[in-house]
Amino acid sequence: MEISLKSSTTSSTGQLDTPFVAQPLVRKAAYAIAGSALVALSAHVSIPLGFTPVPFTLQPFAVLLLGLLLDPLTAFASLALYLGEGAAGMPVFSPHGPGGVAQLFGLTGGYLMAAPVAAAAASWLSRRNRSFLALLGSAAIGDAILLICGAAWMGLLLHSTLRVAFAQSIAPFLLTDSLKVLSATVCAGILLSFRSSQSR
Repeated sequence: MEISLKSSTTSSTGQLDTPFVAQPLVRKAAYAIAGSALVALSAHVSIPLGFTPVPFTLQPFAVLLLGLLLDPLTAFASLALYLGEGAAGMPVFSPHGPGGVAQLFGLTGGYLMAAPVAAAAASWLSRRNRSFLALLGSAAIGDAILLICGAAWMGLLLHSTLRVAFAQSIAPFLLTDSLKVLSATVCAGILLSFRSSQSR
């Protein structure tokens, strides 16, 4: 499955500009604000698991989707804005937590603080190749950043071994996060193809 980029323009250097990169600043700001709202909504689809302090949420799906759709700087800004909103006390984080700065630096804070980097990394990796497999790989790497940073932060706070950190922070989410990676890739592919067809 190949994602068409016929709507992209050619720069003076002869390189292909990618979607969403050459948008005016105001439009990029609008994308960032809308993206932070999407992540907030996804975070509220939250189910506590009991055996781990990390709940199941749709937040990783939203983070990865934004990474595949937006340019790296806008993707990073969108997630940084989301974290700023949460730190300011707005109810944007998962409801299964203390909220505010306490949640940002709590046991699940590693996932949150890694989100801007994960989104930007997925965006940067997917810029040159928009095939389905390239998008899928970019999303998978972005998700790996979320999981590894989440496990490392929790292990640091709890002074736990790597085995315990893996069992509580990564293992329970390998299957569900694989589905989120796939879903984000499919949704991004559809949206990018639709945008390309509308620009013809």
